[in-house]
Amino acid sequence: MKIFTLVLILLASALLIFNATRLNFNDLFAGESMYALIGIAASFCAILILLIFRMSKEIEKKMNE
Repeated sequence: MKIFTLVLILLASALLIFNATRLNFNDLFAGESMYALIGIAASFCAILILLIFRMSKEIEKKMNE
């Protein structure tokens, strides 16, 4: 499970970087930039959820010892 979450975090990070390259800072809230901002927010949320999941699994493991 640890490797699986790590792979998903890496994929979400790659999507975050890709979407950051799609931003147009002259017109940030229109066209492609808006989709890129949504993608960045979604990638950030996915990373955060996966990190919380990983921490909860570590806590669960320590509680069972």
